[in-house]
Amino acid sequence: MAGISREVGPVILIIFSLIAAREVWPYADVHDPHLLIDGFVLEEVMTDLGGPTCLHWATDSALLICDRDEGTLLAVLYNSADAFIPNVIIKNLDAPHGALTWQDPDSGEWRLFVSEKGKLSAWNISSNDPLSWTMGEKQVLVEGIPSGNHQTNAVMDGGNGTLLWHSGSTKNIIVEADERNAALLWVDPWSGEHGVAASGVRNSYDGTWVEGMGYVFTDNGRDWEGDHPPEEVNLLMVGADYGWPDDDPEHPVPAGTVGPIATWTPHSSINGIDTRPENSSLPGGEYTVYVTVYGSWNTAIPQGHEIIRIDFTQDSNGDWSGQSTVIAKDIGTPLPLRFHPTTGDLYFANFGEGGSLWRISEA
Repeated sequence: MAGISREVGPVILIIFSLIAAREVWPYADVHDPHLLIDGFVLEEVMTDLGGPTCLHWATDSALLICDRDEGTLLAVLYNSADAFIPNVIIKNLDAPHGALTWQDPDSGEWRLFVSEKGKLSAWNISSNDPLSWTMGEKQVLVEGIPSGNHQTNAVMDGGNGTLLWHSGSTKNIIVEADERNAALLWVDPWSGEHGVAASGVRNSYDGTWVEGMGYVFTDNGRDWEGDHPPEEVNLLMVGADYGWPDDDPEHPVPAGTVGPIATWTPHSSINGIDTRPENSSLPGGEYTVYVTVYGSWNTAIPQGHEIIRIDFTQDSNGDWSGQSTVIAKDIGTPLPLRFHPTTGDLYFANFGEGGSLWRISEA
């Protein structure tokens, strides 16, 4: 028996080491970024950002960045010398994952919203420019949403005087006790009144408006079920159910629920998403979005560390579908991304290895 133990021990150690390596892999920095489109360059423009979880261009020279690790909101000021200067705007935030500057369409007043763990906070601001902000007191609009495996993520303009807020599930597979989990929520930006805009959305990190289509959002499916399910990009239909947790391998789109308009590699973790603007020179058309693929160890061969482009088309029945193309690979752990409002360059942040900001622009 002792001889068998001596033989088995190293095997067990090797297996354990491989499992540990797979778990660490998505969070490790990959030092061989590779851009797959000609005529463009990929540049690291800023480092030491902690754990960047959101990007939002308040103006064409002020980029808001959430730092989950330090619990801060930065205003990164971009000047004509191509320098990026960080300024801490707010401290003592609880795992911020989304930021939005918003102007009331009726009154013209400006507000800043930050998505924290289980709560949505707001401040009155004097303008959309952080350089000249006079900020009011913090107002907690919504609180008490349970957090677990996932938390509350992006907060976006709902387009009709309300906000859209992405709220993740508390566990991998569970019937949630609180209907506000695994959902997209609508929120009144002044009173905090809120409700469910779409249910059955396990872990949606971000969303974007595509003119002529509607609100398009990412959603990451359950783990531990082999090649089921693929990660999803969905089109918002208010009041609809998107299937989780009933979307088992035999019923990927359960009866009465809405299926995805595009999919990607199972368990690869698609997160940030933004619409390609008309002024961008990056490939695509009027119905194109760009998406970050963070990566996951929950596959036979770890996947991710990519940015993909999805081009949508509509068929004669009015249904949308997307064709996906990898445009960058081996780029670390990309999480949020946003196009610059005037140059059309694409910016994304790597979450791992101290946090960094990258730009894809025309050569």
